[in-house]
Amino acid sequence: MLSRLTRNRALALCALPVAALFAVVGFAPLPFAIAQPGSTADVLGADKGREVITISGAPVRETEGKLLMTTIVATGPSVDNDVATVADAWFRTDRAVLPRDSVYPPGKSDAEVAKHNLGQMKQSQDAAVLAALGHLELNPKDVKVTLHLADIGGPSAGFLFSLGIVDKLDGDGAGQDLTGGRTIAGTGTIQPDGTVGAVGGVSLKTQAAGRDGASVFLVPKAECADAQAELPKGMRLIPVSTLDDAVASLRALDQGQEAKIPRC
Repeated sequence: MLSRLTRNRALALCALPVAALFAVVGFAPLPFAIAQPGSTADVLGADKGREVITISGAPVRETEGKLLMTTIVATGPSVDNDVATVADAWFRTDRAVLPRDSVYPPGKSDAEVAKHNLGQMKQSQDAAVLAALGHLELNPKDVKVTLHLADIGGPSAGFLFSLGIVDKLDGDGAGQDLTGGRTIAGTGTIQPDGTVGAVGGVSLKTQAAGRDGASVFLVPKAECADAQAELPKGMRLIPVSTLDDAVASLRALDQGQEAKIPRC
């Protein structure tokens, strides 16, 4: 009996450091950010009382339908997520667990990250204007475009800004709306030459788009597989590589020319 008690006690004593280790790990912060579907904004409409797109120097059309830029929301660089929080997010379809350094520049504070993101937004806006006016063969010196979208940073709205400018100035080129009256969402960076680039977080952005009524999602071609991962029921994906591609696809969609619309 004494031998058995001693052995049991020894096992219990050995287990204490292991249990303590698991307890420490359970509460220890991990180098991950947790992302989820964020807000959307109609670039053809207004944001906080101001038009998102304001144009002077050229006739501007009245538009119907919506062009929704989509976002994700991620825990900030100073937020510590423990094992339980990360594990919970890992198994949810409306969450994504991402290495923190892939979301935020290493060693930056929340304020520094916000400033960095706003700088990226400004660059994407400038590129969006050049891409849209280039597509329409308009001179940037004669047409002034002002873009306003509060509290949103980063480069991923550039592509939708360009589409919005095209719709306000030219529609589908034949007097109708580029949207065809639909609620269309999308994401992607834009270069001044009209090249659309990948952004990340696409499966979360399709969920945000579906929640806010979009039936079509324009996705950078390289991210088709990611977009299909959690695609809302009834939502149509259209891959794009350039602004020209996107405009052509939306025209074909409105005209029922299915053969001209690419698929993921």
